[in-house]
Amino acid sequence: MPERRQPPTTLERSVTVGEMEFRAFSTAPPPTRGDQVGAAAHPVHVLVHGIGASHRYLSRLHAELALHGEVHSIDLPGFGGLPKPGHSPSVAEMAKALGAALDLLGVPAGVLLGHSMGAQWVVELAVQRPDRATGVVIIGPVADDRHRSLPAQALALGIDILVEPPDVDVVVLLDYLRCGPAWFLRQSRPMLTYPIERRVADLAVPLLVMRGGLDPIAGIAWCRRLRDRAADGRLAVVPGHHHVVQHTAPRAVASAVLSLGAGAAARATGT
Repeated sequence: MPERRQPPTTLERSVTVGEMEFRAFSTAPPPTRGDQVGAAAHPVHVLVHGIGASHRYLSRLHAELALHGEVHSIDLPGFGGLPKPGHSPSVAEMAKALGAALDLLGVPAGVLLGHSMGAQWVVELAVQRPDRATGVVIIGPVADDRHRSLPAQALALGIDILVEPPDVDVVVLLDYLRCGPAWFLRQSRPMLTYPIERRVADLAVPLLVMRGGLDPIAGIAWCRRLRDRAADGRLAVVPGHHHVVQHTAPRAVASAVLSLGAGAAARATGT
């Protein structure tokens, strides 16, 4: 009979890069007899939240992906109750520090997944450090260059808050309160100036763009343009869901993410 797996456990760790503190929630499946070694057997996923948020609204997706491999959800400096750095880092600075934090944590290369502004951080990390990424997933990516202003983004966010299920709003709004308006506004400046539509063209790995079919923040035309700018891009839409689709439809999102990772692993091994 095949050996039964034990439930995976999650380890919380913190590391500091300069003045920037990162927190990681890492889950790895325990090995079983006969397990194969490699990305195909144990895919690795790194999950990064968006502006104002934390790992908490990624927890359902984290749990789904942990059924299949190794998962690391990362809280970035100034978010999730972490200390705020003395300056507001650019997207490039945050991505560089994130790469260094993953090095310190011993996280292997894998699929980098970011939601909302997290899409910017993981795209930039994959461009800076192609050794860290086997694929990139961006969910509800910001900011649409045709609506790239604070009022436009605030209006879209307000609409999304009104249409998301109450449990989503509770998680997100509590994290916004922990972040605080001052840090949120300071980080909104690099969010609104980062040219993600140009940086995706520099990716050396496959890109999956995802959105909820009713997402008022990341529109379908914008997501299609990001897909088309990438050398190897694809688009997945989850009908009936909004911006925080990874929380409201974690199984559907996980399925698309795992398909991307499996394809990348197959290409890497030539199978």
